[in-house]
Amino acid sequence: MPKKIAVLGAGSWGTALAKVLYENGHEVVLWGNKPEQVEEINQLHTNHHYLGDTLLPETLSATTDLKEALDRADFVLFVLPTKAIRPVAKAVAPLLTSDPIIIHASKGLELQTHERISVVLEEELKPSSYKAIVVLSGPSHAEEVAVKDLTTITAASSNLEAAKEVQHLLMNDYFRIYTNPDVIGVEIGAAAKNVIAVAAGVLAGLKYGDNAKAALITRGLSEINDFGCALGADPLTFIGLSGVGDLIVTCTSHHSRNWRAGYAIGQGEPLDQVLKNMGMVVEGVSTTKAVYELSKEVGVEMPITNALYHVLYEGGDIKAGIAKLMNRDPKSEQTLKEG
Repeated sequence: MPKKIAVLGAGSWGTALAKVLYENGHEVVLWGNKPEQVEEINQLHTNHHYLGDTLLPETLSATTDLKEALDRADFVLFVLPTKAIRPVAKAVAPLLTSDPIIIHASKGLELQTHERISVVLEEELKPSSYKAIVVLSGPSHAEEVAVKDLTTITAASSNLEAAKEVQHLLMNDYFRIYTNPDVIGVEIGAAAKNVIAVAAGVLAGLKYGDNAKAALITRGLSEINDFGCALGADPLTFIGLSGVGDLIVTCTSHHSRNWRAGYAIGQGEPLDQVLKNMGMVVEGVSTTKAVYELSKEVGVEMPITNALYHVLYEGGDIKAGIAKLMNRDPKSEQTLKEG
């Protein structure tokens, strides 16, 4: 049966997911806060700043009216920058009347509180106003999903039936969804991989090769595993789609904003100029600070994250940071907790 879905966030990923849902036969309303962008989607059927010349369905509707988007919604999908989740959730809370399933497809930790996005949503939305919260995450560039490239991602929830509903809502012959009960692991993997992706871009900008890339991804995965497990995640999650899968795609593709930002930093561009030039949110920069601070709170050693934090927030020298990483005391690889 067709469902109504309110997609909150008209960036690249929100627009791509709205397109998938619409083409799966559902009623979709895409909400954005920029009138000119909404008009472009409705009149020209493009979202050029985010998805180039990709054509959107002619009858896919966009609006700046949050109440209109939420009216009768069976599902509410948050696809917003992490910093926007709480204020938008506050605005959404009094407008929920149809007991929807809440989905979020954002990847980060709230900077001030270090909280996962599902926790922020739980704090801002009344429990009686929605059925469940489902996290959508995995290796997925919006640009590729929008042109129907093969993609597999994860729907995670403590409510397995809700995760299965989201799975069936989105699945088609190019977009495959798996379920996972480990919300903590999926959200931590989604957030922390952005940190490693910025570092991967830095190495590429410095002209290091494939050996360095492989080392960074592998040891980055070790850091993410240690960090996530300290917060209560299942280690098996990190060898799945929202762990190593998302890490690979984000650390190796020019589609990745985090990789591109890191590359520019490796080329010597100042951070503030890099962020200005990107014209889009680079989650990995703020997430580096959140992960660094939270790792200190929970007592997890994260050498790569520490080195990147030193470069981004303390003006540290990149090559000196790499030398420090390479010259740490010898350790065994087999004990992941050793870092």
